[in-house]
Amino acid sequence: MFDNNSPLKGISVVDISRILAGPSCTQLLGDYGADIIKVERPLKGDDTRYWGPPFLKNKEGNDSPESSYYLSANRNKRSITINMAKPEGQQLVRDLASNSDIFIENFKVGGSHKFGLDYDSLKKINPKLIYCSISGFGQTGPYANLPGYDFMIQAMGGIMSLTGPEEGEPCKVGVGIADVMCGMYACTAILAALQHREKTGEGQYIDISLLDTQVAWLVNSAQNYLTSGQPAERYGNGHPNIVPYEVFPTSDGYFALAVGNDAQFKELCNAIKQPQLATNEDYQKNSSRIVNRKKLIPILRKSFIGDITDHWLTLLKQHGVPCGPVNNVAQVFNDPQVIARGMKLNMPHPHISDDQIDLIGNPVKFSTTPVSYRYPPPALGQHTEQILSERLHKTDREISNYRQHGII
Repeated sequence: MFDNNSPLKGISVVDISRILAGPSCTQLLGDYGADIIKVERPLKGDDTRYWGPPFLKNKEGNDSPESSYYLSANRNKRSITINMAKPEGQQLVRDLASNSDIFIENFKVGGSHKFGLDYDSLKKINPKLIYCSISGFGQTGPYANLPGYDFMIQAMGGIMSLTGPEEGEPCKVGVGIADVMCGMYACTAILAALQHREKTGEGQYIDISLLDTQVAWLVNSAQNYLTSGQPAERYGNGHPNIVPYEVFPTSDGYFALAVGNDAQFKELCNAIKQPQLATNEDYQKNSSRIVNRKKLIPILRKSFIGDITDHWLTLLKQHGVPCGPVNNVAQVFNDPQVIARGMKLNMPHPHISDDQIDLIGNPVKFSTTPVSYRYPPPALGQHTEQILSERLHKTDREISNYRQHGII
């Protein structure tokens, strides 16, 4: 479990970000083998440590200061506490950045300048540094100085106008998807910058925002507007460009139907014993089904409500029609495919009652350089002495002095 033959082995990252976008980015980099140094505030740390319940239980059976929210984005990191309000603390972070490959921060615009940790300052001491700033709205533009949070970015960035019942109120996605997608875009940008540095020896600055990435992952819905000039409508669980492609009720629940082409629609019609639908000009082609969805969908609903979910899943799969159950999260982690793919992993954790925690697995399967799970999400400041000694060659006496003066 602790072997590291992953593709980013030897790459070092200083991560002074918090909440979700930055930490989700650095967790990915950590899974890919990078050494992630998570810099946190003494006594407080990342805000998400306290975003619970639920919390991990410590060895005494009490809630630990490690929420499940925090655990979701902080594997494969080492935690060091540094008081960046003090000049000596700022210098320690600069020293870490001076011999690192990547630096990630999510201050409000201009916040890093206050601590002398902006890109221009760090570039002087480490020209090869790849520096990534994550913010709500980016470093430029009329909103640059405003704070940005996932929920408001989902609203401003258009996804809430597409999500929810057709006649209901706008809905957010059930997870912090604007943060998560920003973290993923940041990760790919950093990997691209590493490739550029490999060729040229040159570091660079990356400016990435929640709003920009939210707009980018509107994908086909945004392109529909850009092509047609018509704002996208809300279709509930329906799809703007494919019909039928939504959830249908059965006599005992629901299932998801995803008919991606006309041949699959023909097989669907055969399965529900209504082959005439496949030759009807209103439904024969997907473009016609989109126009006539309000006539077709009630016909299908009437068919599916007559039997149980398992009946339809079995029958439709026999006909090669894509479909699946609507699982809750417990059912997801008990699904044999999810289990077979290792999407739930178990890691030792020294500070909790049963010494083991379950975490979400990384979805990437490398053939030669697999992801590695080396560290569980760290306790606050767990690796402070180790990092100061190993990376900055501080003596025990120096470390003790830092702690005595509230610098770490």
